Amino acid sequence: MEIRNETRNFLLLGFTEPDLQPLIFGLFLSMYLVMFTGNLLIILAIVSDSHLHTPMYFFLSNLSFADICFTSTTIPKMLWNLHTESKVITYAGCLSQIFFFFVFACMDNLILTVMAYDRFVAICHPLHYMVIMNPQLCVLLALGSWCLSVMGSLLETLTVLRLSFCMNMNIPHFFCDLPEVLKLSCSNTLINNIVVYFVAIVLGVFPLSGILFSYSQIFSSILRISSARARYKATSTCGSHLSVVSLFYGTSLGVYLSSAATSSSRTSLVASVMYTMVTPMLNPFIYSLRNRDIKGALGRLVSRAFLSNGAVARLS
Repeated sequence: MEIRNETRNFLLLGFTEPDLQPLIFGLFLSMYLVMFTGNLLIILAIVSDSHLHTPMYFFLSNLSFADICFTSTTIPKMLWNLHTESKVITYAGCLSQIFFFFVFACMDNLILTVMAYDRFVAICHPLHYMVIMNPQLCVLLALGSWCLSVMGSLLETLTVLRLSFCMNMNIPHFFCDLPEVLKLSCSNTLINNIVVYFVAIVLGVFPLSGILFSYSQIFSSILRISSARARYKATSTCGSHLSVVSLFYGTSLGVYLSSAATSSSRTSLVASVMYTMVTPMLNPFIYSLRNRDIKGALGRLVSRAFLSNGAVARLS
């Protein structure tokens, strides 16, 4: 039986254990606040420190902003549902979640690719780095990433509008996961599946191929360096980015592999938590712990904040 989409709500089943919901709420609220604060501090440190106004840190600030928005697309709604003991999300709210989820997921992917290209130029063509990675190119790469992400997400979301849904509107997730939404449709989803695979190849496989190619060239250049100290320095500049790339693709591939390997919604749910929450939360720690410039900028930022608070307290 088909129904009018606009008059129906979806139910996000997510975490259904009543006894554990207060614990889950506290855990995810803490993780969200850590993620938000950590990424915001990275952005503020980069903006406030002129020494960090370089291509690498410009892209890092974009990555941190995308991580904040990516997690904010799903987690606040989940926290609200846990707090109110409600599982309802409107049809319009579900479509909005799908759209913004794909925008910021694609943005994460493309920015990581651009950062890999930046490291490739810095290590393989160091004498021409400032000429190649000029401010105009950096802005164009960032804007291009945002535009491609929005267009890909629009393509994914608009094809959902053509679907009708049956009486079963239960989504076994804490957010509107597109594959799960498509399973609930009474309509033929062939076009939707084609679009999903097309966007995944264009905005997923191609960027990953670009990252792999960049690092193959980087490692080849590093192996040709005779000095052990220079080799270590070149490797260390890629360490943080390579860690974030491994975490991002490891968790995202884990979601889809776990979904394909098992029909258990619980396994898929845990994998989705890693992808949507844990990875964005860990990224600021990876960059701040492994990067001396970021640690120095964060220290200066915190010192200025304490000095400003002290001055205000003395005046009052």
